[in-house]
Amino acid sequence: MSLRAYEQLVQRLHRLSALGESAALLQWDQETYMPRGGTEARVLQLSTLSALAHETFTAPETGRLLAQAEKEEGDEKHRALLREVRFSFDRATKVSTDLVERMSRATSRALPIWTEARAKSDFQAFRPILEEIVDLKRQYAAAIDPGAAPYEVLFRDYEPWIGLAETRRNLAELREGLKPLIRRAASAPKAPDAFAGRWPADKQQQFSLAVLRELGYDFDRGRLDVSAHPFSTGNVYDTRITTRYNEEDPLGALLGTIHEFGHSLYTQGLPREDFGTPLGDARDMAVHESQSRLWENHVGRSRAFWERWLAPMQEAFPGNLKGVTPEDAWRAANVVQPSLVRVEADELTYHMHIALRFEVEEAIVSGAAQVREIPRLWNDRMESYLGVRPPNDKLGCLQDIHWAHGSFGYFPTYSLGSMLSAQLFAAFEKEQGPAAPAIREGRYAPLRDWLRERVHRHGKRYRTGELVERATGKPLSPADFLGYANAKFGALWA
Repeated sequence: MSLRAYEQLVQRLHRLSALGESAALLQWDQETYMPRGGTEARVLQLSTLSALAHETFTAPETGRLLAQAEKEEGDEKHRALLREVRFSFDRATKVSTDLVERMSRATSRALPIWTEARAKSDFQAFRPILEEIVDLKRQYAAAIDPGAAPYEVLFRDYEPWIGLAETRRNLAELREGLKPLIRRAASAPKAPDAFAGRWPADKQQQFSLAVLRELGYDFDRGRLDVSAHPFSTGNVYDTRITTRYNEEDPLGALLGTIHEFGHSLYTQGLPREDFGTPLGDARDMAVHESQSRLWENHVGRSRAFWERWLAPMQEAFPGNLKGVTPEDAWRAANVVQPSLVRVEADELTYHMHIALRFEVEEAIVSGAAQVREIPRLWNDRMESYLGVRPPNDKLGCLQDIHWAHGSFGYFPTYSLGSMLSAQLFAAFEKEQGPAAPAIREGRYAPLRDWLRERVHRHGKRYRTGELVERATGKPLSPADFLGYANAKFGALWA
């Protein structure tokens, strides 16, 4: 008996997924273990896979199967899968394979250039390839929707079901709500420098591994490595995270590792029965970032976490943390002060970093500003929003890897994710009671299981707004984050 069009389409999606996963694994290798001299070969490999995947997905046969499947009888999951495929297919068919291949080549070449430019704090070395990437992204946006603002088109790659106008409103409300707290932080009591000293990288790695094991990271399906910029990648069967170590700052690596754990836990909890189709993928970046920000901030920066982990940390680093109490560690992990580096920022000023990037990248993509102006735009906004001015490009406009990846439109999802993390955590505690007792005892299963049930197992079955309302009972808004921030920092500064 011949298969229905829907079943044939699913088979085709499985092959496409394998191509994408292969490319992701090559990208992971490029950022971790690939020899420095391997770039040219990797450029060819990745561009070939990108072109092949694009040609297969946009082929007439895919369109024919999709159209026929849309006419067949099906259940809710059937319709959800076709919705996601239709959205991606309609966009992809407007973009030429040649453009896809050129974008892949440019971003593959950009990675080692960015890495070296960052190390040398030399934006001018990165500028030519970044100008090429920006031009290609403009072409990509124009191909998809020539009548729309290019940045809005790019944003939908990361958040197809949250409008950019709604995002602007939410982020503006978030920033306005945070301003009084940030002003108050300037006169708040100063926490002791609990984490002074030298922290050997090898011991930081061992400690991070211990924390990951207790949090519930499945090492049979994952691993922890080192890269220039922390990230997470993979699928439900093989999900990998990276971090980086600073021997003068153990919090950066620890909280960064917990952040990436949140991403990876989400991936490990996706529905296996839908692997290889959109329904087996994560529900875009605001939800993904909500998972990482929840574990990093609501768990890793909580008083209960430090009541659990201070003693093991003192044992792992003899000579450090002498006389430090869990209260001291908690306060030190939650110091609010302007900082140069986004991934090391506190929960409040972090969103000023996002505002800066959001505005700069939108200006560059729209043509309102040129790539050559990025250092000045960046530094001026840093001084305006945070009162600090980067002394060099490494601590300024070269600190993030996203533009080397061509990820224009990604940054707003960090603030959206923070909003959603607070909303999810509030819903969890309303239903299950305070999380602190379990965190204090090293029991993370109640929170893991709740997130798996409410978020992870659904993949892309629901649009973002639907998923948020099903999980929390209300639409996405900054209200819970602002309530959480006022309560937490009010207690810290009391």
